Amino acid sequence: MNIARAAQRARLRLIIPALAVGIAALVIPLSQIASAHATTRAAASGGPKPTIVLEHGAWANTASWVGVIQRLQADGYTVYAPPNPLQGLTYDSAYLADFLHSISGPIVLVGHSYGGAVITNAATGDSQVKALVYVDAFAPAQGQTLAQLLAEYPGSCAVPSNLTVVPFPGAPAGVGDAYITQSAFPSCMANGLPAPEAQALAADQAPIATSALTQPSGVPAWKTIPSWAVVGTVDHAIPLALQLAMDENAHAHITEVKAPHLSMISDPGVVTSVILQAVHATA
Repeated sequence: MNIARAAQRARLRLIIPALAVGIAALVIPLSQIASAHATTRAAASGGPKPTIVLEHGAWANTASWVGVIQRLQADGYTVYAPPNPLQGLTYDSAYLADFLHSISGPIVLVGHSYGGAVITNAATGDSQVKALVYVDAFAPAQGQTLAQLLAEYPGSCAVPSNLTVVPFPGAPAGVGDAYITQSAFPSCMANGLPAPEAQALAADQAPIATSALTQPSGVPAWKTIPSWAVVGTVDHAIPLALQLAMDENAHAHITEVKAPHLSMISDPGVVTSVILQAVHATA
């Protein structure tokens, strides 16, 4: 009996290490498979989230985007709202293009009002920009000027009688900074917003150099970059017919909202939703 038990113990000493080796041989490939699956899942989820860049327009400022910025940041996006110099389409587009070049990775570029003309030019040839989003914005074709577009589609409240033009140092002859008069601003830019808010917006508006209205647009970025548009149907600054004509010409995905010219202030949720549509469609 003692001899038999000794023999059994000897066999167990041989079997147990063999089993351990066999189990290890199974565990290692399984861990490798799990790692490979994790890698596959990470790849399938796409690359990094794009950076969202918001370009304000004339008679607005970077604070116009606060409601949109808060929503995008809550979703985990990096957002920039750089100042628009409002010194003319050529200068402003070059300024924004340089800013975009400082960002690594994909970009979704958003422009409001005159800022739409700026993104149309700044993003041309920039492979980082994956989508354009126009918010109550100009989306001009090559050679068009904003003055020409507004003349073809009359009805804008931004007429000389509603503007105050003031000089600025170094301005070319005949060029000044144009403001919407504070008495006209609420009905022109902010119709539908509470009166105190509209009056505050009138006070802190950023003026635009009058030369910006007459500088022709270059090769439009929307020719090669997919675009989306938010169109305020009660916009008094850029006539609805003009917005739709430009956005259709740019083959933009159009979302209409009953909003004034400052729809990113009146309806930030709608604007954010359209930006995210552009993000997800181009990820």
